[in-house]
Amino acid sequence: MIVEDSDVAREYLRHIISADSRFEVVAAVPSAEEALRRLSRDHPDVISMDIRLPGMNGFEATCRIMAERPTPIVVVSASVESEDLKISMNALRAGALAIVEKPAGMGHEDYAAMAGNLCGQLAIMSDVRLVKQRIDRNLDFVPAAKPPATGGRTGIARDSSAARPTVASYGLLAIVCSTGGPSALARLLGDLPEPFPLPILLVQHISPAFLEGFVSWLSSACPFTAKIAREGEIPSPGKIYVAPAERHLEMNARALTLGAGECVSGQRPSGSVLFQSLARHQATVSIGVLLTGMGEDGADGLLALKRAGGYTIAEDETTAVVYGMPAAAMKRGAVCESLPLHEIARRIRELAAVPPATVRQP
Repeated sequence: MIVEDSDVAREYLRHIISADSRFEVVAAVPSAEEALRRLSRDHPDVISMDIRLPGMNGFEATCRIMAERPTPIVVVSASVESEDLKISMNALRAGALAIVEKPAGMGHEDYAAMAGNLCGQLAIMSDVRLVKQRIDRNLDFVPAAKPPATGGRTGIARDSSAARPTVASYGLLAIVCSTGGPSALARLLGDLPEPFPLPILLVQHISPAFLEGFVSWLSSACPFTAKIAREGEIPSPGKIYVAPAERHLEMNARALTLGAGECVSGQRPSGSVLFQSLARHQATVSIGVLLTGMGEDGADGLLALKRAGGYTIAEDETTAVVYGMPAAAMKRGAVCESLPLHEIARRIRELAAVPPATVRQP
C-alpha cells in the first residue's frame, strides 16, 4: 500500500514499485484515514508511508496501524528538514521499521540507486512479522512482547560459563542496533538514570541523509545529549557518541577513532568493528549491548568482546522487532545474558553500580 497525498508523487511511487516484479500495489491512497479504512480489506504486506499528510500525519497513522492491525511500515520522506525529520523519527519510535528518501526524478543521476533502495527496503520489511503495540501519543513507547518461540521459554538466558562480574568495574557502554532500533533505544536509554556514569557509544544503521535528524531526535527522546562522534574525542560520562555516516566508530586506549575501511556484514559503520576495538583496548571495562536488527552485524564483534573479558547482552527474541543480529550473536555463543528490552536498563544499572536512589522515576 502506498500512502501519499500528492497525486503526482503517488503515481510516481506506484510506477517505481510496480516495475519491481516482487510487488503488487494493492492500494495507493491520498490520506492516512483512507489507508486505515482499507487495511482490513486490502491486507498489504508492507506500507510506503508519507509523513506530511492532510489530516492525520504519518506518525499518528503509524500509531493507529501498530495498535489496530500491525503492518510493516517504511517511511518515505522527501525532506530532511527539522519538522519532517521529527515526525519521521517519531514514526520510527512508534513502530515504523525504516526511513528512506523519496526517489528523485527519473533524470536525476541518483534515481536508480534511490529507487532501488526504496524497493529493497520494502521487500526486506515485508517479511517482518509484528505484534500489536500499546503506544501513547506522548511517545512513552511500550513494546508488546511477542510470545516465546518455544514452549516454556522465559525470555531470559544466562551463560553459566560467564562469571558474574564485579559491579563497580565498568566504565563504558556500547550499543548496536538496526531495524527497530530507534524505538528500542528510546525505551532503553529512557530507563537509565541521569546522571549516568558511563559514556555511551552507539552504532545505529540508518540512511546517511537522516543521521543528523536522528541524533537530534535521540537527544530529545532520552535524558542524555547525543552527538556525532569526532576523531580523537575523549568520551565523557552521560553522553551518547553516534557513529558518523560511512565511518566505522572505534575506541582505542583513550579516545574515539573513525575509519573508512571496508563494510563489515554489509555495514559501515559496523557494530562488529566497534565491539572488536573495545575487545582490543577496553575489554574488561566494557558493556556491549546488541539490540534488534536484521542481518548479523555486531555478532562477531560481541563474541570478541566477551572472549576478551567484556560483559555482553543481547535483546531477547520476545521483544526484538527483528531477531536477526541478536540471534546471530546467540548462535556464536557471544552473549553473557539475553534479556527482554525492558530488563536491559536494570542490568546495566547493576553493572555500572548505579545506586537505586539515583534511578529516575516514571
